[in-house]
Amino acid sequence: MSHPTELSFKSLQFYATASYPCSYIEGQEARSQVAAPTHLIDTPTYSRLVEQGFRRSGQFTYRPHCDACQSCLPIRIDTRAFSPNRTQRRIWRRHSDLRATQAPLEYRSEHFELYKQYIGTRHAGAGMDEDSQMQYTQFLLTSRVASTLIEFHDAEQALRMVSVIDVLDTGFSAVYTFFDPHYAGSLGAYSILWQIDRCRRLELPWLYLGYWIAESRKMTYKSQYKPYQILRNGVWTPE
Repeated sequence: MSHPTELSFKSLQFYATASYPCSYIEGQEARSQVAAPTHLIDTPTYSRLVEQGFRRSGQFTYRPHCDACQSCLPIRIDTRAFSPNRTQRRIWRRHSDLRATQAPLEYRSEHFELYKQYIGTRHAGAGMDEDSQMQYTQFLLTSRVASTLIEFHDAEQALRMVSVIDVLDTGFSAVYTFFDPHYAGSLGAYSILWQIDRCRRLELPWLYLGYWIAESRKMTYKSQYKPYQILRNGVWTPE
């Protein structure tokens, strides 16, 4: 008898989207391969999909499927072998006073206000700064898999950062992090270091960071956490 997860995986269908402007490489057209139907994608099934290069946005599970470009490469951090560099050790020490608390994956006005500050500062003019409450909810708070929200408060109990994480069978998938754009000290880097540390404590070997693109300066930070692996031609390869 087949395991329910195996049955769900075999029942999935995959289709390619129409072309759309690439968000990362100017002048390029992109396409995605989408897994459906969404109600079959539970945590074990999604864990298998992530291992094959998929990622999700809300309930939309996809991977790059471009006609003439293979620049988007899935990347994952080897949490057991990870060794922080000097800068990362400094960032870890600097934010040692932040308190991480797990919270329900639900709408809170305080989170949304912080999200708007972050988007308005870090992604002004990119379209994301026009996100409504509904778009925010669909993007970050809609999930059919084991997802969790982590709040980070400083010593004065001020909310400084929020991370949304998918908990997979073999690791975490970093969905999205937003933070106080005026708070000094590389909070984005700290969120990744915190997730690596949490994976190690839970004995989970991988932290999936989505896609890495060599040509994109926005993606450079992902290759700073070593050792890491890249998925090429269906095989995870140490870099």
